[in-house]
Amino acid sequence: MEEALSGPPDSSSTLDESPPFVAVKDAKILLEWSEGSGGPLKDDDSLLNPGTHSCTLDEPSSLDLASEAGKSKSSGLCFSDGKCRIDYVLVYKKSSPQLEKREVFERNIRAEGLQMEKESSITNGDVIFVKLHAPWEVLCRYAEIMNIRMPFRRKFYYLHRRHRFMTRLEKKMSKFRGWLPRKLMKFDDTIPDLEENESFTAPFSRQRIHHFIIHNKDTFFSNATRTRIVHHILQRVKYEEGKNKIGLNRLLGNNSYEGAFPLHEGSYRSKNSIRTHGAENQRHLLYECWAWWGVWYKYQPLDLIRRYFGEKIGLYFAWLGWYTGMLFPAAIVGLMVFLYGVFTLEHCQVSKEVCQANDIIMCPLCDHYCPYMRLSDSCIYAKVTHLFDNGATVFFAVFMAVWATVFLEFWKRRRAVLAYDWDLVDWEEDEEDIRPQFEAKYSKKERMNPISGKPEPYQAFTDKYSRLIVSASGIFFMILVVIAAVFGIVIYRVVTVSTFAAFDWALIRNNSQVATTGTAVCINFCIIMLLNVLYEKVALLLTNLEQPRTESEWENSFTLKMFLFQFVNLNSSTFYIAFFLGRFTGRPGAYIRLINRWKLEECHPSGCLIDLFMQMGIIMVLKQTWNNFMELGYPLIVNWWTRRRLRREFGKKAMDAFPQWEKDYNLQPMNTYGLFEEYLEMILQFGFTTIFVAAFPLAPLLALLNNIIEIRLDAFKFVTQWRRPLPSQDKDIGIWYGILEGIGILSVISNAFVIAITSDFIPRLVYAYKYGPCAGQGRAGERCMMGYVNASLSIFQVSDFESKSQPRTNGSELFGEPVRYCRYRDYREDHNSEEPYSYTLQFWHVLAARLAFIIVFEHMVFTIKNLIAYLIPGLPKNLRDRMRREKYLIQEIMYEAELERLQKEKNEKKKNDRVHHNEWP
Repeated sequence: MEEALSGPPDSSSTLDESPPFVAVKDAKILLEWSEGSGGPLKDDDSLLNPGTHSCTLDEPSSLDLASEAGKSKSSGLCFSDGKCRIDYVLVYKKSSPQLEKREVFERNIRAEGLQMEKESSITNGDVIFVKLHAPWEVLCRYAEIMNIRMPFRRKFYYLHRRHRFMTRLEKKMSKFRGWLPRKLMKFDDTIPDLEENESFTAPFSRQRIHHFIIHNKDTFFSNATRTRIVHHILQRVKYEEGKNKIGLNRLLGNNSYEGAFPLHEGSYRSKNSIRTHGAENQRHLLYECWAWWGVWYKYQPLDLIRRYFGEKIGLYFAWLGWYTGMLFPAAIVGLMVFLYGVFTLEHCQVSKEVCQANDIIMCPLCDHYCPYMRLSDSCIYAKVTHLFDNGATVFFAVFMAVWATVFLEFWKRRRAVLAYDWDLVDWEEDEEDIRPQFEAKYSKKERMNPISGKPEPYQAFTDKYSRLIVSASGIFFMILVVIAAVFGIVIYRVVTVSTFAAFDWALIRNNSQVATTGTAVCINFCIIMLLNVLYEKVALLLTNLEQPRTESEWENSFTLKMFLFQFVNLNSSTFYIAFFLGRFTGRPGAYIRLINRWKLEECHPSGCLIDLFMQMGIIMVLKQTWNNFMELGYPLIVNWWTRRRLRREFGKKAMDAFPQWEKDYNLQPMNTYGLFEEYLEMILQFGFTTIFVAAFPLAPLLALLNNIIEIRLDAFKFVTQWRRPLPSQDKDIGIWYGILEGIGILSVISNAFVIAITSDFIPRLVYAYKYGPCAGQGRAGERCMMGYVNASLSIFQVSDFESKSQPRTNGSELFGEPVRYCRYRDYREDHNSEEPYSYTLQFWHVLAARLAFIIVFEHMVFTIKNLIAYLIPGLPKNLRDRMRREKYLIQEIMYEAELERLQKEKNEKKKNDRVHHNEWP
């Protein structure tokens, strides 16, 4: 069997960029290509290169690429002949038993036209690197099969009269711009203009190759596109005789190959300044303009990210940057709400009354060891509560609900612009291959695929839905595990509050409830992190049990399960504190107990909102800190240890001379689930930022600060610590958008309940308009809240205590006289009424107001959200017009080009006919 090994005479160029890397715009098209054949037919060591590890180049070609060639001379980015660029690298071990499969696979790779070269590892003699290169003919053939869009004509736009007027106005205003500060967020002249962004594109066609802009065949297809084409080929090459024994993924799964990755484009560091000497390569440029901590305040170079890592990763960073930018107004408003509480603290009538209530004795919060306490002892907690439970809280909750809608709607517009700029508007995912597990399970039963017309394995309806039922049962069981963990935390809080109340240290003893809440939150965080490990294994088990047909179905199913598990795990305790803590405890003398023994925990005299504030603050800070450490710290430590071991064995200079494939192999591979963990972390943070934001107005600010760090952490990790991931295309963020919409709806409901039930906003409002000094006057202010604290506390006779809950501490030792009555937070009659300790009329008024507020708040906010979603179109009008005009211009350009070609052929034919006629006498 002969191999069609072909390539350009000088394809040693390591860069495929437009200036400032290399000037290729005026280069001529090289039309003559050398061809080779007669390669080996068997996967033996005949392709093993024993030579150097650097690319030695021939004399500079007529394209004048000597400067580019000099940069790549010793970079290890091409074959040993210095001509063929490495587009993909496979790694296997000689000791691997899958020799026959590799032989067939590599023989079929060469039959597809890919060039191959093998190299032994410097650091491990058992490791072999298989370097692959796609010649020009192979790239053209598969670019046409894959419908890859390529630039064929520079863009030009029709300017409206208004636009021309604005242009003249801008020229007149240009002399004043020198006085204005420079745009610090943007890069000046570091980022090159990418030529393809300013060109019309069309699906590549070999028959119409003359229509496309080809300055240089080496750089016509970008490195990301070349890698995608090679990966496309590898996924469809057979490794055994059989209709379904194909694909690199299966060989990676059975350990035939240890790894498969494209190469980074050289080192990300340089001794020379990027401003004076330019960037050494795209990786160096990305590091200096994106992954370096010194540019944390700059906009992200999304076009360069997309060009180097592909559209899917580019969309993730575009979404992360958009989310971070949208957090700025939310963080500012949240900070203003918090500062409003700070500035109005001195005028708050409620906190004043609490701090001055030296004669009000509160009932014990726990059995036996909790003492009676003055209400004034909770003065600090009342002031802290006012910081985030004030008149601006309702406004902020409405604002955040609207903000979530605006964020999602404008992200759709932003995504549409990116899809247009990156030529993803008409992109459709190819028909996916069937997963090997699905094929092995259902290979005996087949049916015709209505799209491809080929027989394929078929899963019966009963089998499919029986598996879904079992999977749903597993999900329900794991949710019960979470509830059990929350129940354990509840028991811990109930038991520990008495323990802290009997503590020898006065600071702990006097703040037993706060200490209980703080320790419970820390224990809850540890449980959350431990259960996350279990959830990943359970989600894998349940997803594989469902037997999804394709990889995208598997990914969506796994994503939904993991999000559901992690969301419930992270927020279950928060929901308990927000809506159940202190709601079902009963009253003094008739407490509701667990197992008829432990009294349920009550809220602090200053309210339950402070517990929710502590829960959210501690969990959010700890989780974001832990995630950042694991994302960057783990690969950083592993790579440092690997470099330390190699430095000891080979020395620093030898390590610097390692070829690029050796350096990249020693880096960490990308996460097993791709961008799943990156998205999951941000989606969970989005939930924390919106769902309970009424109780924690500083959540957007904390999220903003974390995301500013997160962007650079992820950038540093992608550029320096990970192997280069496979560039892949995608036109949106997938299932995550639907999850974000669901969180937005849940946030409206949860914030309505937090304001109505958890906070004291509604009881204060009812008192101001109905029972306070301003009752019946139709106004409410701080003066109208006089007497609210006394009206919100009920009276209990100490002699009516149960024997189980009677405090052991003698009241006379605390206050100088026996305690006969104590107060507690509720609206109940006193012991002398006709129905002792029954609910008062004020309780029912407050309850009705709470229910009415929930209904009105939800309907109002949902109406505003739907109105905003209706008023904000998903596609900007100017973009829609540009797309329509571009479609029209493309048709006109293609038609004119075809007419020009036909006319040229016609003229040549006439000329040949005339010459042929003149030859005869």
